Amino acid sequence: MQRAAFFDVDGTIVKSNIVMPYVHIRRAELSPIGNLFWTPFFLLKALIYIIVDRFDRAKFNRMFYRNYRGRLVKDKEAMARLCFESYISPNIFKQARERIAALKEEGFQIILVTGSLDFLMQPLATELDTDHLIAAKLEERDGRFTGELDGNPVSEAEKVIRIKAYAGTNGINLEASQAYGDSIADLPMLECVREAHAVRPDAKLMAVARERKWQVEEWA
Repeated sequence: MQRAAFFDVDGTIVKSNIVMPYVHIRRAELSPIGNLFWTPFFLLKALIYIIVDRFDRAKFNRMFYRNYRGRLVKDKEAMARLCFESYISPNIFKQARERIAALKEEGFQIILVTGSLDFLMQPLATELDTDHLIAAKLEERDGRFTGELDGNPVSEAEKVIRIKAYAGTNGINLEASQAYGDSIADLPMLECVREAHAVRPDAKLMAVARERKWQVEEWA
């Protein structure tokens, strides 16, 4: 049986969230005047997203990804490259790179588990030389994204479902594996392995980590 280290991405490996890649893509497409009008409108939508996310992260994911409705599937590689070069790559935590490299040396498989979109996360997975990417996928129809998710949002309990499915197929021993997350939404994922690491945890996850004596990582 093999060992694996499962990493949440946003807030754990990268100082980011699922909103900002879309913002970088959209702002790059607009003229300065277009940005002037678009930004305040999007900030109002963001307030709604924040409220929904506090109560139901899966619902927030579904709502937010409707921003991609109508976009051409053939443009996804260009969007991913723009997003990675301008936003994701500069915000990767140095300690995350170091930990991943060390775990690979110890023989761990490295698995990214994220609610972000698969095509936007693929350059990061390639950059870090990971073994597998578990991520959200958009539904496609007639060469365009519908704005709906193909499957469930990769959040909370869904992360565990996908981790266990991957582990079962690939001979991963979860009792010998690790997980890294920053949010209370990552709690189910952290609980399904032997060794849990809370990375820059939010207040709720910090309370759990202290109670259970989990290792807390203050990456910067």
